[in-house]
Amino acid sequence: MYCFGLIGKHLGHSFSKHYFTEKFKTLQLHAEYDLCQLESISDFPILLSKKDWKGFNVTIPYKESIIPYLSKIDNQAQRVGAINTIKIVDNELIGYNTDIIGFKDTLIPLLEAHHKGALILGTGGASKAVQYVLQELQIPYTLVSRECKENTLSYEELNEEIIQSHKIIVNTTPLGMHPDVESYPNIPYHFLTQEHLCYDLVYNPLITEFMKRSSKYGALIQNGLPMLIAQAEAAYAIWIK
Repeated sequence: MYCFGLIGKHLGHSFSKHYFTEKFKTLQLHAEYDLCQLESISDFPILLSKKDWKGFNVTIPYKESIIPYLSKIDNQAQRVGAINTIKIVDNELIGYNTDIIGFKDTLIPLLEAHHKGALILGTGGASKAVQYVLQELQIPYTLVSRECKENTLSYEELNEEIIQSHKIIVNTTPLGMHPDVESYPNIPYHFLTQEHLCYDLVYNPLITEFMKRSSKYGALIQNGLPMLIAQAEAAYAIWIK
C-alpha cells in the first residue's frame, strides 16, 4: 500500500482526498490518500512515524515551516522559498513546489495585452509561488498585506490609481474559504473595470465573495480549481517518477 497525504491545519475545505482517491482507483493503484490535520508543524515527525509514507502535499499554513524537516529541496522550490509537495525516497524527504506550474499554466490563457501589472493579496507560501511566476512572465507586481511591511502596501493604502495600474489581482489569502465563505479581501472593488483579471486561489466555494464582488464591476474572474488540478497532477508525476 502506497500512502500519501495532505498536511495542513484546517482541511475541511479540501478536495484533495477525493481527487487522489478517485485517481488511484482509476489507475488501479494500491494506494491511499489521507487528510493530515496538524495543530502545529512540530507534530509532523509523529505523523511521519505512523505509516510508510511515500509523499505529501502541503497547504496553509505550513508551506514555509515544513522546510526544516526536509532532507533536500528542489532548486526551483528553493528559489521560491515554499513547499507544497514532498516525495519520500529511502527515508529522505525531498521538497518541491508544484503551485508554480499550477498557477502559471492556468494564468497564461487568461492574459491579455493590458495585463501589465499585478496586485498580490497576501504574503504567505502561496503568494511566493505567484510572485515567482509573475517574475518569470515579466509582469511587475505589488504585494498587499494587513500588516505594514517593507515593499508591501496595506489594504488601507489601495486607491483608484493603484487599482487602475494593476489589472491583475490575485488573492492568495484564505479569506472566503469554506467555512468562512462570507469573508473577502478588503479592496476597493468599485474601482475595478472590465480590463481587470481577478484570480482567487481559493476553490471551495467555487465562487467566492472576492469573485462575486469583482464580477459585479465587470472583472474577469477565475477560481483556484484549475490550479488545484494542475498542481495535483504535477505532484503525482513527481511521486511516481
